[in-house]
Amino acid sequence: MFDRTIERLHSLRLSGMARALEDQLVRGGASELTFEERVTLMVDRQWELREQRRVERRIRSAKLKQGACAEDIDYRYDRALDRGVMESLLGCQWIRARRNLILTGATGLGKSWLACAVAERACRDGFTASYTRVPRLVEELTLARADGSYLKMLEKLAKVDLLILDDWGLAPLEGMAQHAILEVVDDRATRRSTLVTSQLPVNKWHGMIVDPSVADALLDRLVGTAELIALKGESMRRKRAAESA
Repeated sequence: MFDRTIERLHSLRLSGMARALEDQLVRGGASELTFEERVTLMVDRQWELREQRRVERRIRSAKLKQGACAEDIDYRYDRALDRGVMESLLGCQWIRARRNLILTGATGLGKSWLACAVAERACRDGFTASYTRVPRLVEELTLARADGSYLKMLEKLAKVDLLILDDWGLAPLEGMAQHAILEVVDDRATRRSTLVTSQLPVNKWHGMIVDPSVADALLDRLVGTAELIALKGESMRRKRAAESA
């Protein structure tokens, strides 16, 4: 009797309820529960399974790096990373308020990893996220303009709750690239959150954008509503390599 019910639950894609029913049968004691309690357990299992799958889809779609997650953030190294500030940011209130976050510091301090850890927590909290390096984004926008998918790409980027722009300022923004990045940022300003990582301090960003008027507009939209974390210290990669030697 129950085998048929379990099979039908699976066929209806209610595998969470099917597993909950199987657990009740295997563990016993189900007769001590009321009908309402048994149904509640089954519905709760189905809801939890679907929520887990939604989180997994959001994380896959974000294309985050290195399996970063908030629980693995390393506070041992002296890199001016304040635990209290990070825990506040991991609460995602700044994303709800549609503010930005900027991580700066020399290479090897874990900026990209931290950005992905923040985004992973955001995905678990129900937000969508997307990771991209600025040089790659510029290439993709250029190709999209050529094949006619430019507006569609801008629309897609504008809808993401948290967009990570990694490696900002590795090369000057010039020509159509600076205008394309401005369009991406402008579409998101006050509507969605953007997380930027850069080896350059913010006060040097203006000089990396060839057109001063575009630079003014970009910095106003990115920096004006941003939390800033300036990492300092020696490369964590070198320290870890020395520790393992």
